[in-house]
Amino acid sequence: MTHPEYQYLKLMAAIIKDGKGKSTRGIHRIKSIFGTQVRFDMRAGFPLLTTKKMPFKLLLHELLWFISGSSDVTYLHEHNIRYWDGFLREGSNDLGRIYGVQWRHWLRPGGSEFDQLSWAIEQLKTNPDSKGIIVSAWNAGELGDKRWNPNDYGDMRLPPCHTMFQFDATKGKLRLHLYQRSWDVFLGAPFNIAQYAMLLHGLKGMQIIQKDGVEAQSTVEHLHFHCIPFDGPDLSVWSYRKLKSTPLGNVEKYKKASEKITKLSKRFEKKYKDE
Repeated sequence: MTHPEYQYLKLMAAIIKDGKGKSTRGIHRIKSIFGTQVRFDMRAGFPLLTTKKMPFKLLLHELLWFISGSSDVTYLHEHNIRYWDGFLREGSNDLGRIYGVQWRHWLRPGGSEFDQLSWAIEQLKTNPDSKGIIVSAWNAGELGDKRWNPNDYGDMRLPPCHTMFQFDATKGKLRLHLYQRSWDVFLGAPFNIAQYAMLLHGLKGMQIIQKDGVEAQSTVEHLHFHCIPFDGPDLSVWSYRKLKSTPLGNVEKYKKASEKITKLSKRFEKKYKDE
Protein backbone atom coordinates (compact mmCIF):
# COMPACT_ATOMS: atom_id res chain seq x y z
CA MET A 1 0.00 0.00 0.00
CA THR A 2 1.39 3.40 -0.98
CA HIS A 3 1.88 5.72 1.96
CA PRO A 4 -0.92 8.36 1.83
CA GLU A 5 1.55 11.22 2.21
CA TYR A 6 2.93 10.53 -1.24
CA GLN A 7 -0.07 12.19 -2.86
CA TYR A 8 0.82 15.40 -1.01
CA LEU A 9 4.48 15.19 -2.05
CA LYS A 10 3.51 14.52 -5.66
CA LEU A 11 1.20 17.51 -5.55
CA MET A 12 4.01 19.83 -4.44
CA ALA A 13 6.25 18.46 -7.15
CA ALA A 14 3.52 19.12 -9.74
CA ILE A 15 3.22 22.75 -8.67
CA ILE A 16 6.98 23.28 -8.98
CA LYS A 17 7.02 21.59 -12.39
CA ASP A 18 3.79 22.85 -13.98
CA GLY A 19 2.63 25.78 -11.87
CA LYS A 20 2.13 29.21 -13.41
CA GLY A 21 3.10 32.48 -11.76
CA LYS A 22 0.34 34.93 -10.88
CA SER A 23 -0.34 37.91 -8.66
CA THR A 24 -2.61 37.86 -5.60
CA ARG A 25 -4.22 40.36 -3.25
CA GLY A 26 -1.22 39.78 -0.96
CA ILE A 27 2.33 41.10 -1.25
CA HIS A 28 3.82 37.96 -2.78
CA ARG A 29 3.32 36.34 -6.15
CA ILE A 30 2.42 32.67 -6.22
CA LYS A 31 3.06 29.63 -8.36
CA SER A 32 -0.25 27.90 -8.99
CA ILE A 33 -2.11 25.05 -10.67
CA PHE A 34 -5.88 24.58 -10.82
CA GLY A 35 -7.84 21.62 -9.55
CA THR A 36 -6.95 18.36 -7.77
CA GLN A 37 -8.22 15.95 -5.13
CA VAL A 38 -6.57 14.09 -2.25
CA ARG A 39 -8.04 11.32 -0.07
CA PHE A 40 -7.14 9.98 3.36
CA ASP A 41 -8.62 6.75 4.69
CA MET A 42 -8.38 7.21 8.44
CA ARG A 43 -8.52 3.48 9.05
CA ALA A 44 -4.86 3.63 7.97
CA GLY A 45 -4.06 6.29 10.57
CA PHE A 46 -4.54 9.97 11.32
CA PRO A 47 -3.30 12.18 8.42
CA LEU A 48 -0.82 14.35 10.29
CA LEU A 49 1.78 15.07 7.62
CA THR A 50 5.44 14.52 8.49
CA THR A 51 7.10 16.84 5.96
CA LYS A 52 6.31 19.96 7.97
CA LYS A 53 6.39 20.75 11.68
CA MET A 54 2.83 20.26 12.91
CA PRO A 55 1.87 21.83 16.29
CA PHE A 56 -0.96 19.49 17.24
CA LYS A 57 -2.34 21.53 20.17
CA LEU A 58 -2.45 24.65 18.01
CA LEU A 59 -4.40 22.78 15.35
CA LEU A 60 -6.83 21.48 17.92
CA HIS A 61 -7.50 24.83 19.60
CA GLU A 62 -8.02 26.62 16.30
CA LEU A 63 -10.55 23.95 15.28
CA LEU A 64 -12.33 24.30 18.63
CA TRP A 65 -12.46 28.04 18.01
CA PHE A 66 -14.07 27.45 14.61
CA ILE A 67 -16.60 25.08 16.17
CA SER A 68 -17.45 27.59 18.89
CA GLY A 69 -18.75 29.99 16.23
CA SER A 70 -16.70 32.89 17.54
CA SER A 71 -15.00 35.70 15.64
CA ASP A 72 -13.19 36.97 18.73
CA VAL A 73 -9.51 35.95 18.87
CA THR A 74 -9.22 36.10 22.67
CA TYR A 75 -9.45 32.30 22.91
CA LEU A 76 -6.72 31.97 20.29
CA HIS A 77 -4.47 34.36 22.24
CA GLU A 78 -4.98 32.26 25.37
CA HIS A 79 -3.44 29.36 23.45
CA ASN A 80 -0.59 31.35 21.84
CA ILE A 81 -2.18 31.54 18.38
CA ARG A 82 -1.34 34.93 16.92
CA TYR A 83 -1.26 34.60 13.14
CA TRP A 84 -4.78 36.00 12.77
CA ASP A 85 -3.78 39.26 14.42
CA GLY A 86 -2.60 40.89 11.20
CA PHE A 87 -6.20 40.86 9.96
CA LEU A 88 -7.74 42.45 13.04
CA ARG A 89 -9.22 45.91 12.97
CA GLU A 90 -7.06 48.31 14.98
CA GLY A 91 -8.15 48.24 18.60
CA SER A 92 -10.38 45.20 18.11
CA ASN A 93 -10.16 41.45 18.73
CA ASP A 94 -12.85 40.68 16.15
CA LEU A 95 -12.47 39.25 12.64
CA GLY A 96 -16.03 39.69 11.45
CA ARG A 97 -18.30 36.93 10.17
CA ILE A 98 -15.66 34.41 9.12
CA TYR A 99 -15.50 30.58 9.19
CA GLY A 100 -16.98 29.52 12.54
CA VAL A 101 -19.51 32.34 12.59
CA GLN A 102 -20.88 31.10 9.28
CA TRP A 103 -20.87 27.50 10.52
CA ARG A 104 -22.89 28.33 13.63
CA HIS A 105 -24.63 31.67 12.93
CA TRP A 106 -25.49 31.75 9.21
CA LEU A 107 -27.89 34.62 8.51
CA ARG A 108 -31.15 33.76 6.80
CA PRO A 109 -32.74 36.34 4.46
CA GLY A 110 -35.11 37.42 7.23
CA GLY A 111 -32.24 38.06 9.64
CA SER A 112 -32.61 34.97 11.85
CA GLU A 113 -29.62 32.69 12.45
CA PHE A 114 -29.14 29.09 11.35
CA ASP A 115 -26.69 26.71 13.06
CA GLN A 116 -25.40 24.71 10.08
CA LEU A 117 -23.05 22.48 12.04
CA SER A 118 -25.67 21.37 14.59
CA TRP A 119 -28.12 20.79 11.75
CA ALA A 120 -25.58 18.66 9.85
CA ILE A 121 -24.92 16.50 12.92
CA GLU A 122 -28.64 16.00 13.45
CA GLN A 123 -29.05 15.05 9.78
CA LEU A 124 -26.32 12.42 10.12
CA LYS A 125 -28.26 10.92 13.01
CA THR A 126 -31.77 11.12 11.59
CA ASN A 127 -31.36 11.32 7.81
CA PRO A 128 -27.97 9.74 7.00
CA ASP A 129 -28.91 8.93 3.39
CA SER A 130 -29.26 12.61 2.53
CA LYS A 131 -27.06 13.96 -0.26
CA GLY A 132 -27.33 17.51 1.07
CA ILE A 133 -25.54 17.44 4.44
CA ILE A 134 -23.39 20.47 3.68
CA VAL A 135 -21.85 23.20 5.83
CA SER A 136 -20.77 26.33 3.96
CA ALA A 137 -18.61 29.25 5.00
CA TRP A 138 -19.08 30.98 1.64
CA ASN A 139 -21.84 33.51 2.26
CA ALA A 140 -21.55 35.67 -0.85
CA GLY A 141 -23.72 38.39 0.66
CA GLU A 142 -21.21 38.93 3.46
CA LEU A 143 -17.91 38.84 1.59
CA GLY A 144 -15.71 41.88 2.05
CA ASP A 145 -15.68 44.03 5.14
CA LYS A 146 -17.19 47.49 5.24
CA ARG A 147 -15.34 48.27 8.48
CA TRP A 148 -12.02 48.27 6.60
CA ASN A 149 -13.30 49.42 3.21
CA PRO A 150 -16.44 51.61 3.05
CA ASN A 151 -17.08 50.33 -0.47
CA ASP A 152 -17.38 46.72 0.70
CA TYR A 153 -20.85 45.42 1.51
CA GLY A 154 -20.03 42.54 3.84
CA ASP A 155 -18.73 41.92 7.33
CA MET A 156 -16.14 39.22 6.63
CA ARG A 157 -12.50 40.19 7.07
CA LEU A 158 -11.23 37.35 4.85
CA PRO A 159 -12.98 35.32 2.16
CA PRO A 160 -12.91 31.67 3.34
CA CYS A 161 -10.29 29.42 1.75
CA HIS A 162 -11.81 26.18 3.08
CA THR A 163 -15.16 27.05 1.64
CA MET A 164 -17.57 24.21 2.37
CA PHE A 165 -17.69 20.57 3.47
CA GLN A 166 -20.14 17.74 2.91
CA PHE A 167 -20.83 14.55 4.86
CA ASP A 168 -21.75 11.13 3.53
CA ALA A 169 -22.71 8.12 5.61
CA THR A 170 -22.89 4.94 3.55
CA LYS A 171 -22.69 1.33 4.75
CA GLY A 172 -21.25 2.29 8.12
CA LYS A 173 -18.55 4.55 6.70
CA LEU A 174 -18.57 8.27 7.46
CA ARG A 175 -16.94 10.49 4.84
CA LEU A 176 -16.18 14.18 4.84
CA HIS A 177 -15.51 15.97 1.55
CA LEU A 178 -13.93 19.41 1.86
CA TYR A 179 -13.95 21.93 -0.98
CA GLN A 180 -11.29 24.65 -0.96
CA ARG A 181 -11.22 27.53 -3.40
CA SER A 182 -7.60 28.34 -2.52
CA TRP A 183 -4.91 26.15 -0.95
CA ASP A 184 -1.45 27.24 0.13
CA VAL A 185 -0.01 23.77 -0.21
CA PHE A 186 3.13 24.26 1.84
CA LEU A 187 1.80 26.49 4.63
CA GLY A 188 -1.91 25.78 4.94
CA ALA A 189 -2.68 22.38 3.45
CA PRO A 190 -1.19 20.25 6.27
CA PHE A 191 -3.26 22.26 8.78
CA ASN A 192 -6.48 21.93 6.78
CA ILE A 193 -6.04 18.18 6.29
CA ALA A 194 -5.41 17.59 9.99
CA GLN A 195 -8.18 19.85 11.28
CA TYR A 196 -10.93 18.40 9.11
CA ALA A 197 -9.69 14.92 10.01
CA MET A 198 -10.05 15.97 13.67
CA LEU A 199 -13.58 17.16 12.99
CA LEU A 200 -14.46 13.89 11.27
CA HIS A 201 -12.88 11.82 14.03
CA GLY A 202 -14.83 13.79 16.63
CA LEU A 203 -18.13 13.09 14.89
CA LYS A 204 -17.31 9.39 14.70
CA GLY A 205 -16.72 9.54 18.46
CA MET A 206 -20.32 10.77 18.87
CA GLN A 207 -21.40 7.34 17.54
CA ILE A 208 -23.21 8.84 14.58
CA ILE A 209 -22.31 5.63 12.78
CA GLN A 210 -22.04 2.22 14.39
CA LYS A 211 -19.41 0.57 12.20
CA ASP A 212 -15.78 1.49 11.81
CA GLY A 213 -14.53 3.57 8.92
CA VAL A 214 -13.94 7.26 8.25
CA GLU A 215 -12.49 8.95 5.19
CA ALA A 216 -11.50 12.55 4.58
CA GLN A 217 -11.45 13.88 1.03
CA SER A 218 -10.46 17.29 -0.21
CA THR A 219 -11.14 18.86 -3.60
CA VAL A 220 -9.19 22.04 -4.18
CA GLU A 221 -9.02 24.49 -7.06
CA HIS A 222 -6.27 27.12 -6.80
CA LEU A 223 -3.26 25.24 -5.41
CA HIS A 224 -0.20 27.38 -4.86
CA PHE A 225 3.04 28.17 -3.10
CA HIS A 226 3.98 31.51 -1.61
CA CYS A 227 7.62 32.58 -1.48
CA ILE A 228 9.03 30.00 -3.88
CA PRO A 229 11.27 31.57 -6.54
CA PHE A 230 10.02 30.83 -10.02
CA ASP A 231 13.56 30.45 -11.35
CA GLY A 232 14.92 28.60 -8.33
CA PRO A 233 16.78 25.29 -8.49
CA ASP A 234 15.09 21.93 -8.00
CA LEU A 235 14.45 21.20 -4.33
CA SER A 236 15.76 17.90 -3.02
CA VAL A 237 12.76 17.71 -0.68
CA TRP A 238 10.59 16.76 -3.63
CA SER A 239 12.58 13.64 -4.58
CA TYR A 240 9.81 11.50 -3.11
CA ARG A 241 10.54 8.59 -5.44
CA LYS A 242 13.55 7.75 -3.28
CA LEU A 243 11.42 7.14 -0.19
CA LYS A 244 11.19 3.47 0.70
CA SER A 245 8.17 3.52 2.99
CA THR A 246 7.15 6.50 5.05
CA PRO A 247 8.64 10.03 5.21
CA LEU A 248 9.06 9.46 8.94
CA GLY A 249 12.39 7.86 8.11
CA ASN A 250 13.64 10.95 6.35
CA VAL A 251 13.42 13.54 9.12
CA GLU A 252 16.97 14.87 8.73
CA LYS A 253 16.54 15.16 4.97
CA TYR A 254 13.47 17.33 5.42
CA LYS A 255 15.13 19.49 8.05
CA LYS A 256 17.87 20.34 5.56
CA ALA A 257 15.29 20.98 2.84
CA SER A 258 13.42 23.32 5.18
CA GLU A 259 16.56 25.41 5.64
CA LYS A 260 16.98 25.54 1.88
CA ILE A 261 13.40 26.70 1.38
CA THR A 262 13.89 29.47 3.97
CA LYS A 263 16.90 30.80 2.06
CA LEU A 264 15.04 30.64 -1.23
CA SER A 265 12.10 32.47 0.32
CA LYS A 266 14.33 35.38 1.27
CA ARG A 267 15.65 35.55 -2.29
CA PHE A 268 12.10 35.56 -3.60
CA GLU A 269 10.99 38.37 -1.29
CA LYS A 270 13.98 40.50 -2.30
CA LYS A 271 13.33 39.89 -5.99
CA TYR A 272 9.64 40.81 -5.93
CA LYS A 273 9.38 43.30 -3.10
CA ASP A 274 9.23 46.28 -5.47
CA GLU A 275 6.74 44.76 -7.92
